[in-house]
Amino acid sequence: MHQEFGDPTQVLEVAEVPLPEPGPGQVRLRTVLSPVHNHDLITVTGNYGFKPELPARSGSELVGIVDALGEGVDALSLGQRVASGGTFGAWAEYVVADAAGLLPVPAQLDDEAAAQLISMPFSAISLLESLGLAAGDWLLQNAANGAVGRMLAQLATARGINVVGLVRRSDGVDELAAQGIGNVVATDQSDWAAQVTAITGGAPIKVGVDSVGGKASGEVLSLLAEGGELVVFGAMASPRMELSSGDVIFKQATVRGFWGSKVSGSMPAEQRRALFGELIQRALDGSLTLPVEATYSFDEVGKAAAGNAVPGRRGKILLQP
Repeated sequence: MHQEFGDPTQVLEVAEVPLPEPGPGQVRLRTVLSPVHNHDLITVTGNYGFKPELPARSGSELVGIVDALGEGVDALSLGQRVASGGTFGAWAEYVVADAAGLLPVPAQLDDEAAAQLISMPFSAISLLESLGLAAGDWLLQNAANGAVGRMLAQLATARGINVVGLVRRSDGVDELAAQGIGNVVATDQSDWAAQVTAITGGAPIKVGVDSVGGKASGEVLSLLAEGGELVVFGAMASPRMELSSGDVIFKQATVRGFWGSKVSGSMPAEQRRALFGELIQRALDGSLTLPVEATYSFDEVGKAAAGNAVPGRRGKILLQP
């Protein structure tokens, strides 16, 4: 929990609270593992789109075991393993969640993968779904070595969509290559734009995904084809985007935002089920990988928050009771 907004490495603390009881349509989960996401830590600072009342809990995704059933819940059973990607306060030994939003996890999927199956992967596949790209089309994205960037590349490739990834460090090219992800260019190279063109063979790049902000937004836009679309997913480097008005005008480009929680909340149930089914299948067949960098106890939440910011991290930071 945190009593004030601020640096997560400083303000997060462990507190004892009463055991929660599930209400109608809810279940109580015993947490097994919960990932640390950037948006979790930004929420702790008070700078995210969602700002909880203080004192506030933290975390938003977990894999857990159904520990108690609320009235009217008959689709789940005690002892069943489920994943949740929209349960605020997930960094707790026991969490109450809406039963309808839980995803049963197949036995073949390990806890580490199941713990991070929904939030980032579902954002990635929802983003991919929204782009309207077909097999053979080209997509350009920056922050390619981030969690969503890596997943987007894997999911797009599995659908036959071509992806070029941009990273800020040359080391990032090798890091992604080690995970089987190619077509990556480091923007610290003076000829990085020419490298992108060489990879695509001059084919039109229909969509660019920007997760960095600042001048990086304009760099992605500059390589898009006429009628291209720049989709803004994040702002890791700057909350402001530096775009060339000439690129916007003469390319007749479109710039739009993408916020996964909003898109997910308005998505038809049938489409959600289909995308979750695809995610599980990709995770099981290895085309989607969900690596873990380190696992920390709740008492080490400050270290976990600090570890999340370490450059070159190759997997998710997880918390466990």
